Amino acid sequence: MLISEKIFYYIEKNQLTQKEFSERTGISQSTISDWRRKRTNPSADRILKICEVLKVTPYELLSEQNVSSEGEVDFLLPLDRDETLLLEGFRNLQSRQKDRLIGYLTALREMK
Repeated sequence: MLISEKIFYYIEKNQLTQKEFSERTGISQSTISDWRRKRTNPSADRILKICEVLKVTPYELLSEQNVSSEGEVDFLLPLDRDETLLLEGFRNLQSRQKDRLIGYLTALREMK
């Protein structure tokens, strides 16, 4: 699967329009359209901003994982329902909230 195909999957999953994605990434709509039409991928210097907007890691976007016909992403590391819930929730937190959660996790692990 092309990286651009994954990008369009995540754009849809995040309920973004191509215009919104363009505005948030600073990538022109015509360039984004070219990815679909010409089946090309974005340049490397744009990957981090794309991942930030789509709330995915560069690994998720660039790895050889595939999206199934049901829209599920086939990750190399399978996650159960609770892990998926935690990961998706973590991605939606603000930076300070993420720091606090990581601090709490660290404290919990030290309680053993």
